[in-house]
Order: sequence, then structure tokens, then C-alpha cells
Amino acid sequence: MNHGTRNLLLYIGGLVVLNGLMTALGLWTSYWWAGLFINFVLIVLIAEQVGRRVPARHKTAYERALAIGFPILLLIAWELLVRGGVLNARWFPPPTRIGAALWDLTISYDKFSETSLLGRPWLIPQRLATEGWPGVAALFAESHVWATLGRVFAGFLIGAIPGVFLGMIMGMNKTVRLMLDTTMSAIYVLPKIAIFPIVMLIFANPFGEGPKIAVVAISAFFLVAINTMVGVRDIDPVYIMAGKNYGANRWQMFRHVIFPAALPVIFAGLRLALGTALIVIVAIEFIRAKKGVGFMTFYYWEIMVTDKMYAGLFVVMALGVILTFGLEWIGRRLMPWMRE
Repeated sequence: MNHGTRNLLLYIGGLVVLNGLMTALGLWTSYWWAGLFINFVLIVLIAEQVGRRVPARHKTAYERALAIGFPILLLIAWELLVRGGVLNARWFPPPTRIGAALWDLTISYDKFSETSLLGRPWLIPQRLATEGWPGVAALFAESHVWATLGRVFAGFLIGAIPGVFLGMIMGMNKTVRLMLDTTMSAIYVLPKIAIFPIVMLIFANPFGEGPKIAVVAISAFFLVAINTMVGVRDIDPVYIMAGKNYGANRWQMFRHVIFPAALPVIFAGLRLALGTALIVIVAIEFIRAKKGVGFMTFYYWEIMVTDKMYAGLFVVMALGVILTFGLEWIGRRLMPWMRE
């Protein structure tokens, strides 16, 4: 038996013995935090030993399994801590209850608010046959998820597109950068939820969609503009020299050198902006909305239905993951040279 195999068996044995002793002696109630920490360390050591034995052709599958498996372990630990009486089930309902609440939110329709989580997509064929496309649009209009996504996409596009243009100009022109950098830095640090009341004063309908989308756009604009400026400013001078040596004019320099070289940093800014857009709109929906995932989550907090409140938080996290993967997929298509 080699040294690595011996260490792997030692770590697995330690994991089994630790959990067995803590369960037998009833130590989980008082020292659950220490038990979780030691379990985490042992699992990391086991994963590292297993990772060294995985063939190169299976590395990607192993890394994906690790990325998916650890959150599942966290959910299992959460479930066991609640069922063991360590965590209060009223304030921290187990994942199985949250999953049941999420299913109930998915299939149910709130007649009082005339809303549902996804807009009851299974009714689309029936509505299309009886009411046409207006009936289908009405289904989407009742959805909390589509309300939130609509605000995020609208605000993100309105803010990100001019952010890229202004960031490009600031990165290529030092005079413009010096003029705007201080002002943008000062406005950027303002909490976006704090300027929401000011934005409401600007619009004719302060309680409509305009102020919500505008605050999301402002949040995205500054992140994208600043990252784009940094990406353009920090381009390796060797690329610029190579373009000039090949006789590239200004447009060719921008199209074939500056923009492609800055794209990785631009997409890093877009990713930050998209995540921030989701955070901002959920916060706004907490205080000023009658529809949206944020409104739904806050509503169930107010009436103390905690399992549905956690289900709403899970939906927010799922949206964040989906949006991030979608943006990364676009980035891989636009930057094939960045693929691993």
C-alpha cells in the first residue's frame, strides 16, 4: 500500500469515527460548528487524494462532480442538523420542506394577488388555442420570475451598452478619462437602493417599472464602464505596436487589437454588473413592487411562512447561476481564444 492510499484510508476512517463518536456521545448539539469544520477539512483532504488518482481524461468530470457534490453535502448536513434538533426548524426549515414549498409555489396560483411563480407554462397550449397570444402574454405577466428577469434584462442592457462605449472612450482617451474618472468614482460608491427615491421623482409614474429599471441600469453602467476602461487602458503595448507595424488604421486597430484584447476584462465587468443588477432589483422589489421574486420572498417573511421565504431565496440563487452561466456561454462564443 503506497503512501497516498494509506492517507486516503486514514482520512476516510477519521471521517467515519468523528461522526460516529459525536453522534454516540450527543456532542452535535453543543459542538456542531466544530464538527462541521473538521468534517469540511477531512472532506477536502479526501477530495485532494481522490483528485490525484483521477486520470487526465476524467479530470473535467471529476471537477464537475466536486462542484455539484459539495453543495449537496451542505444540504444533507443542513437536513440532519434540523432533524437532530440542532437548528430550529421554524427559522431554518430543512431542505426537504423548502423543496416542497418550492414545488407548491411552482404549481399554485395566488388568486388574491393574481400571480404565480413561473406563469403556469403548462397552460400555454390551452390559452393559445382559446385566447391567442394575448392569453399567453397574460400568463407570463402573472409570473414573479419573469417580472424580475424582465427588469434585470432591461436595466442591464440599458446600462451595459453605453457603459462599454464610455469605458472604451475613457480607456483610449486620457483627457476624457481624467475628466470623468473622479466623478464616476464618487457616484459609483453610492448605494443604488439609496438613490431609488430620487429616481422615482424623475419619472411621471414613480410607482411603475421605469424607476426600477433605471436603478438597475445605473448599477450596471458604472461597473461595466469602469471595467471596460481598465481593460482598454491595461492592454499590453506589444499588441498596439504589432498593429501599427502591420499598418492598421484607427478602425482596424480598434476592431482587431483593442476590442478583442479588452474583451476578457469587459466580460468580467458584465458578469459583476449582471449579478449586481439581480441584487439591486431584488432589494427594490422588497420595498416597492407587487410582483417579482423579491416581493414574493419578502411577503412570505412578513407572514412568517419561512419555508416559502427560503424557496424564494433559492429561486434568486438559481437565477444568479443561470444568468452567470448564460453570460459565460456568450463569452466563450465571442472569445474562442480564451477557451481552455
